[in-house]
Amino acid sequence: MSSTATASPDLAARRLAPIERLDLRVLVDNVTDSLSSNPVFVQPEWAGIRAVGMTEISGECLCCGNHGLSIVATAVSGQGNAGLLFDGGPEGYAVQRNGFRLGVDFGAINAAVLSHGHWEYAGGLPMALSLMRQANTERVPDMYVHPDMFHQRGTRHPNGDTLAHKTIPSAAEMESIGARVVASASPVTILDHRFYVSGEIPRVTAYETGVLNHMRRTKDGKDWEPDPLIMDERYVAAHVRGKGLVVLTACSHAGVVNVLTHARSAFPEIPLHAVIGGLHLSGPTEARITETVRDLAAFKPRYVIPAHCTGWRVVVALVQALGESVVVPAAVGKRFTFAG
Repeated sequence: MSSTATASPDLAARRLAPIERLDLRVLVDNVTDSLSSNPVFVQPEWAGIRAVGMTEISGECLCCGNHGLSIVATAVSGQGNAGLLFDGGPEGYAVQRNGFRLGVDFGAINAAVLSHGHWEYAGGLPMALSLMRQANTERVPDMYVHPDMFHQRGTRHPNGDTLAHKTIPSAAEMESIGARVVASASPVTILDHRFYVSGEIPRVTAYETGVLNHMRRTKDGKDWEPDPLIMDERYVAAHVRGKGLVVLTACSHAGVVNVLTHARSAFPEIPLHAVIGGLHLSGPTEARITETVRDLAAFKPRYVIPAHCTGWRVVVALVQALGESVVVPAAVGKRFTFAG
């Protein structure tokens, strides 16, 4: 496992190069939905499967939902295409099944980013990395991680018991598959500066206090300690020329307002075009919905694309506040295309 050189947030952000188009294919998500209408920049799952050869609809030819998130992001610019895997979903079956049915070219994925050290984002990475290596044996993909994300995590319950989470694949395991693991807590730009991977996200809002019952193993592995802030979480951003910044946030444990506040600080002159990912405003964090919707609206995003762990209550609140023209829920197989 290698480490990248430390870079200041401003320096890394200044390196981000504008691209002409960004395609986001949802490889894994909690839900499937090919019946709802979509804006013109969104291709639903069934249309995507037909485009790669489906001639008869059946259960066997469709994708599956699973509790987690994985997005294949493709940046298109004058330098050509650059493919990035943003998280790997919870397990390999969904990655392989959905990828094959959607016609994902795993050989065209140049690198991967793990947003944070939870099983529902990392469990499918071994399969994804294997498919990437099998499809392109000449390339060793970079796998970007935070060095502090490999602790086992858990959830503390009211009776005091802690339910352990499955450990994520180790750096050694990912390297044994054929990846080059790059560990950094600092922001970097990758793939010829077409994607920005944030560093640790500053916590500046009063109400975004993390996951209060979240735990992690102590260094000796014998006990649990509180870990509400989950500081290994990062987001990814791309700058689409003529549109603005597109932010990919996997679970928003930092709080989506903190995520977007950091993105605005890093890119003060680029308007926010879209934010896609989990907003984690379900269960106990539903108490933050009112403040979050209010403050999210202040960023004036053209699109909000909730996924995975967002929760239906905040989706309803966002639609009421921002309108159906702004809120476009994600689902397995959907392809979002942002072009300048």
